[in-house]
Amino acid sequence: MLRHRKLYLSWKTNAFAWLLLLPSLLFLFLFTFYPIAKTIRLSLFQADLATPEPLFIGLDNFKLLMDDAIFWKVMVNNLWFALGTVPTSMALALLMAVFANKALRGTGFLRTAFFYPTLIPMIAAANVWLFIYTPQYGLLSRLMKGITESDINWLGSPQYVMWAMILMVVWKEAGYFMIFYLAGLQNISPELYESAQVDGIGRWTVFRKITFPLLMPTTLFVTIVALTNAYKLVDHLVIMTKGGPNNASNLLLYYIYETAFSFWDQGMASALTVIMIAVLLLLAALNFFGLDKKIHYH
Repeated sequence: MLRHRKLYLSWKTNAFAWLLLLPSLLFLFLFTFYPIAKTIRLSLFQADLATPEPLFIGLDNFKLLMDDAIFWKVMVNNLWFALGTVPTSMALALLMAVFANKALRGTGFLRTAFFYPTLIPMIAAANVWLFIYTPQYGLLSRLMKGITESDINWLGSPQYVMWAMILMVVWKEAGYFMIFYLAGLQNISPELYESAQVDGIGRWTVFRKITFPLLMPTTLFVTIVALTNAYKLVDHLVIMTKGGPNNASNLLLYYIYETAFSFWDQGMASALTVIMIAVLLLLAALNFFGLDKKIHYH
């Protein structure tokens, strides 16, 4: 009798927990799993303006992408964009968090100043930086003329446009990642630093042996968010370059947008989306299985 009562109570508790989760699970299914399944299915069809009804073609969309020079250029662009934005924005965020965490006068102002770019919508930030990069009249051009007496068309040159995009995104995202690092720093026990100070350990050694290892859970989370952002940012391209010049700044999500809504090739856009999902899942898995072993949970 007692065993049956325990089973009933356990079932009742689990049923109540699942009922609480049901609204979230419903939204997750409707707006995440169902669209992914539909996208995977549509990627196996030819669905463009030449086909009034989608035509099943199997993996032909993926085979065509393998021979598409623009697709490979976009993938390489996105790789360089991620390599340029993720480590730089994370390092800058950590530096700002360490600086803002110190008990100095004006700390609140510093935190606000560091975080402020995050509050600006990407469209507005893109317009600001579009003016900064404008040849002859922009702020950067004026500074370059004052230093080198030369001017660079940052957004019109295939050689410099990706660097211009990376600089803008690092400025935009570093403050956002700083908030996570700042929260992580404030969760580290002050007694550890007091013990290190008593033992006469230097600041760099304290950071390398205490601060950074204890921030690894935060670093794992920030890395995944930063990598995801590197593949999902597209607003600034619509305003600033539209993927040009000659696809030098084109990224995967913008290429998907162009394929779906400019060329109206829904099947090919779905195939590109499946590839992007696969890349993001692979990067997340590598981070989890690679960094998790080095994490000190506390």
